[in-house]
Amino acid sequence: MSASRSSYSKQDRVFEFSMELPVPSYLVALVAGELQHVDVGPRSRVWAEPCLLSCAVKKLGGSVERWLGVAEELFGPYLWGRCDLVFLPPSFPIVAMENPCLTFIIASILESSEFLLIDVVHEIAHGWFGNAVTNATWEEMWLSEGLATYAQRRITTEAYGEAFTCLETAVRLDALHRQLRLLGDNNPVSRLQVKFEPGVNPSSLMNLFTYEKGFCFVAYLSQLSGDVRRFDCFLRDYISEFKFKSVVAQDLIDYFLTYFPELKDAAVSQREGLEFERWLSGSGPPLFEPDLSAGGALTRPVQDLCDLWRTSKAPNLQTLETFDLSAWSTFQIVLFLDRMLDLSPLPQDVMASLSGCYSSLFDGLNAEVQIRWLQMVVRNSFYPELPRVRAFLHKHTSRMYTVPLYDDLVAGVMKCVAVEIFNETQRRLHPNLRRTLQQILFQTASSPSPSPPPCLTPFPQPVATATASPAAGTTIALRDVNVSA
Repeated sequence: MSASRSSYSKQDRVFEFSMELPVPSYLVALVAGELQHVDVGPRSRVWAEPCLLSCAVKKLGGSVERWLGVAEELFGPYLWGRCDLVFLPPSFPIVAMENPCLTFIIASILESSEFLLIDVVHEIAHGWFGNAVTNATWEEMWLSEGLATYAQRRITTEAYGEAFTCLETAVRLDALHRQLRLLGDNNPVSRLQVKFEPGVNPSSLMNLFTYEKGFCFVAYLSQLSGDVRRFDCFLRDYISEFKFKSVVAQDLIDYFLTYFPELKDAAVSQREGLEFERWLSGSGPPLFEPDLSAGGALTRPVQDLCDLWRTSKAPNLQTLETFDLSAWSTFQIVLFLDRMLDLSPLPQDVMASLSGCYSSLFDGLNAEVQIRWLQMVVRNSFYPELPRVRAFLHKHTSRMYTVPLYDDLVAGVMKCVAVEIFNETQRRLHPNLRRTLQQILFQTASSPSPSPPPCLTPFPQPVATATASPAAGTTIALRDVNVSA
């Protein structure tokens, strides 16, 4: 359970838990099952079913304590004592959830070490931002997620370098702008402060804007402070000032302006085009984005390869030999496939050449790569690889991997294939996901339930799919958004 102390009476078969610190009710959670554990640090252990435990421990090693140590250097002491993780079945509807003392995380993410890293670091960051200091209302979830995303990237910058963080950020900001192209700049869901009106489900606020637009606002505040280390000190003192309390955006802003009186005197909150109020209540893209040029050595090859493939003819093999994708990181391949998805549909000869060059490589990589490649297969109606789509959907039953593929299957010419796969696998799906897929496949009158969060990676799928502007009384849905909570 998300509690700091636990005991078990074998005679009475009773578990007891206690939590001495004040915790918002949405952070109270319990998991039951055949769970075993292995300690991976002095204050962290991994819980999982026996068939998963050794893999989970091997993937994490001693990293959890390392990440906790970096976070403490940046933001002050970790307040929750334990920092355990429990891996849940692939059908669990949330990618990761930062329950105090015991992060819940989906087992599917174990396939990708880099996405696992980001998701766990994001949940660790919530130990300070979201758990210790909590947003007072669902309308301001960015106070938890935007700050946690900023903190996550400070941790990864310190632990793995600025280039790594810039690459991961580029993937996420690409996804944010992709979502905006689909929703339109005036969609109210793109605001940091979304008012609860009839038809707005709180779950719809767990979206890319909450995370990435929130992150950009925090990054803007950091730039205003003049020095990232100075802003680290601000965040450390912010936690000390408001720990175990619930806050609204104005609390953060007032504390920021009091902490940096020279910025208050300069009226930075009213700078034309960058007004704090416009950040909070305005729809559309972020008013500022951080400089990601430090990641250029990792992102430039990706864009160069995309440029080769964007022509109407497939590039010659000699030119492609300079790009060794087997040496690329997962995030580089994901960025490449995301941007190729933006160019789809492609000419069939180009798609056939892509398949010949990369399909066997992608098939041996993790699910984050495979889902994007299979979306390309579906969007380009590339029938030779359709059996891989079927095999993937039989293996993976989590929302983050099923919904994007079903959306694409239904939008194209493969709806009958989607219905067949659904009928074969529906008994293994989480009930909420089953309902969502039924609505996608059979166009029921009610809107689909919005995706619960992920980390997470904190991660969204490559091309956002949103329902049309809702009619009165219906729910705004962003069912493709899969982010760490």
